[in-house]
Amino acid sequence: MTRPLIGVTTSRRSGWRIFPLVALNVWLAGGRSVRWVAGREAQLACVDGIIIGGGDDISPDLYGGRLVTSARLDPARDALERRLMREAAEANKPVLGICRGSQMLNVALGGTLHQDAYGIYTASRRKWTILPRKIVHVVPGTRLERLAGRAPMKVNALHSQAVDRLGAGLRVAARDEGGMIQAVERVHDPFALGVQWHPEHLFYARRQRRLFRALVEAARAGARSSGQLRAVDRATPPG
Repeated sequence: MTRPLIGVTTSRRSGWRIFPLVALNVWLAGGRSVRWVAGREAQLACVDGIIIGGGDDISPDLYGGRLVTSARLDPARDALERRLMREAAEANKPVLGICRGSQMLNVALGGTLHQDAYGIYTASRRKWTILPRKIVHVVPGTRLERLAGRAPMKVNALHSQAVDRLGAGLRVAARDEGGMIQAVERVHDPFALGVQWHPEHLFYARRQRRLFRALVEAARAGARSSGQLRAVDRATPPG
């Protein structure tokens, strides 16, 4: 049995709670996971794809923004994830960005963020829940539409920042009812999709599981083409 290995970045503070849930989603999608945190070795060559997880705000130093007093930052994690994003693009390895990870995908490719997104998009209804209480609209003709369909999607929301100016090679894949960007994706390969919500909490929703499956399938295809797909025992547990 072959399962692509996915590197998952997490917060040093809360990652111990989130990683098992992400690992479960990856396992259900046909992959397996390893957790990465800032300060420990994280080598892209050892994995077939990456997930940049949620967590603290991204420092405005990375995109020329202005620091807001409410921001909670982790510069070491910023540096780790920006490096991994750039290396993944060069190595043709797929990326899934979750919440903060979606923002980091954009920043790593030269984009910017709204630090107080709901202050800009006043028509966007702020939700702060892991339950699917927010409506997002998928942009027609995108990879996200091919994965999850065009129908409005109910998602959760735990963010205060959002994508502003798009990074190089990205396009908008979803917006909320107030126009705020809720998903971005790379126009061309390698596969890179960033969603502002937390699909790992919505593993019971078929459309959300498809996001993890798309990452794992892209990782498997890339590993096979390079002859590096790793064989693991069928009994290996998630994570």
